[in-house]
Amino acid sequence: MEKTTNQKAWFLVLPVLVLVAFSAVIPLMTVVNYSVQDTFGNNRFFWVGLEWFEEMLASDRMWAALRRQVIFSAIILVIEVPLGVLIALHMPKRGVWVSVCLVLMSLPLLIPWNVVGTIWQIFGRVDIGLLGYTLAALGIDYNYTQNTFDAWVTVIVMDVWHWTSLVALLAYAGLKSIPDAYYQAARIDQASRWAVFRYIELPKMMGVLMIAILLRFMDSFMIYTEPFVVTGGGPGNATTFLSIDLVKMALGQFDLGPAAAFSIMYFLVILLVSWVFYTVMTNLDKREGK
Repeated sequence: MEKTTNQKAWFLVLPVLVLVAFSAVIPLMTVVNYSVQDTFGNNRFFWVGLEWFEEMLASDRMWAALRRQVIFSAIILVIEVPLGVLIALHMPKRGVWVSVCLVLMSLPLLIPWNVVGTIWQIFGRVDIGLLGYTLAALGIDYNYTQNTFDAWVTVIVMDVWHWTSLVALLAYAGLKSIPDAYYQAARIDQASRWAVFRYIELPKMMGVLMIAILLRFMDSFMIYTEPFVVTGGGPGNATTFLSIDLVKMALGQFDLGPAAAFSIMYFLVILLVSWVFYTVMTNLDKREGK
């Protein structure tokens, strides 16, 4: 008997496809169009081929911004992933305190990015900010608007405060999925706390940790609002990351061609790293399924 297939379900997906086309595909094609052409206004374009890509690849400015971005993302991952796991391990597993801890951990994630930047901008000011005033009272010369090290510390601490909760919540979900039988077997074998973490908790958390690392890398590599509100990319270009440099190039200098080529390379880097993480996650799932 021949099996019939109902294709009417595509009508339910069609609005989503149209929405994606307008919100993603069409803007992307516009950027591609600008990356291979030059314009002098009046909607007149001139073909330049790969000239803007070659200019960006030879630009010390872009490589300096990329270097700052990679350093920032690496520092963020090194701090937030272990800290999030540590917090998740010490969160209560049952009782009323579970709800309290989950709500408290979720609060930083609910604050909009521009508000986070504004909070830390005021918080770090020496004249009215609690942090800046306290450090000045202790005799510590702290000024994130003029000192490069202070600006970096402020931006990193701000991001850790804002996003460590995401890693902690994902790690906590991984811990909650571990059956009690594993812990009972560990107690029978008199396994140490480190052995329980090394051979039971960490392998079971590996999947969600890879998701956490992927999400945090993507977000940290595209960070814009928080450091722009706090430091404006300064002092000098000390905290001018890729996204800030791209916006300055496109809107500040109105160099649409180089900015378009820059954004495409930016997109490809994030896409490549995301694909690597996805491949690793898929291999982990296959290994656990065996």
